[in-house]
This record gives sequence, C-alpha cells and structure tokens, in this order.
Amino acid sequence: MLRVGLTGSIAAGKSFVSGVLAELGCRVLDADETAREVVAPGSPALLEVIAKFSDSVIKSDGTLDRVALGALVFADTGKRSILNSILHPYIIAQQDQRLREWEALDPDGIAIVDAALMIESGGYKRFDKLIVVHCRTDVQLERLMSRDNLNLAEAERRIAAQMPQEEKKKFADYLIDTSDGFEAARRRAVDVYGKLREDLAKKGSGQFD
Repeated sequence: MLRVGLTGSIAAGKSFVSGVLAELGCRVLDADETAREVVAPGSPALLEVIAKFSDSVIKSDGTLDRVALGALVFADTGKRSILNSILHPYIIAQQDQRLREWEALDPDGIAIVDAALMIESGGYKRFDKLIVVHCRTDVQLERLMSRDNLNLAEAERRIAAQMPQEEKKKFADYLIDTSDGFEAARRRAVDVYGKLREDLAKKGSGQFD
C-alpha cells in the first residue's frame, strides 16, 4: 500500500482535494475525525487535556468543549504547543492503526491521511509521498472570511498563526493549486492520482525512492 500525506493551510481547499481522491478510489482518513476519536469521554488523551487545561474545557455531558479549548489556545502559542504535544502522539497512533488495517485489506491500494498540521508535527515523515494543497493568499482570505464569517483582520490573524504556505510547499512531492477554482483543482488532483498509481507500481517492484 502506498501511504500518502495530504496537507495544506486553512481554507486552501484540502477537503475538496481529499474528496476527489476518495472518488478516485483512495482510502482517505481525515485527521479531524481521528482527533475527535482520541478525546472521547474517559480517554487517556482527554484526561491529559483536563490535567493541563482544567475541567473548564469539558461540557456537562463529559465531552470536550472544542470552542472553550480553542479560545484558550488559539491566541497563545505556548498553550497551543502544549495541546499539540498531548494530542499528536495519540492521533498518530490511531492513524497508524487504521493504515495497518487498510493495508491488510487492500495491499495494492493508496491510503491518504488528510491533516492540517502534518508538517508542523513531523507526522509527514511516516508517509511515502506528501501532497500539499495551496492557493493564492487573496483567494485564501476570501474563502476563510466567507466560510467562517470572519472580518479581514480575524482571517489574517488565523492565517498568520499557521506555517506559511510557501514554507509548506517546500516539503511537497506533489503540489495542488486550487486558486483557479474547483474544476482546475479537480484536473490537477486527477493528474496527481495518476502519479501516485505510478509510485505504487514502483514501490511494488522495489524501484521506489
């Protein structure tokens, strides 16, 4: 099985690309889904979060209050780093377990893990190939403001809190630019899928690098 990381900055179009790759037959795992699973009520990860951030981040039903936690860590780099250091090992372990299950079922398939912080966490190193989805900054700002109902200053602040897109692009084996809309992005995703099939064949024949 070819293991592929998929990442990109906020509002760059990563979810659209992962959807296209799923349509083409790739097995796709959304890291946000894994992140929700690892903080289930009573889980070790959630208990660690409570120990660091207090039970003010827990709802009355015992689930994580993502809004309250987000308010604590969004503007505080130190707290955000602490949260990531707690959650990332659990998330990665859960992802790796899913990948092993998929490989047992479909050894000749392509598995995609879609994760926003894959480069920042170092998690990208576990994959055979890395796709970085990106777009022009003006497009990113417009999408983010529209999607999350933010003003310009708020949108710029959220983008500034992440690794710059130009920096992320340096890590990529394949780049997908979504600046020119869905159809152009879809065509590029289909092209990259073809490259991944070639990579899978090389891996199977022992010629993979």
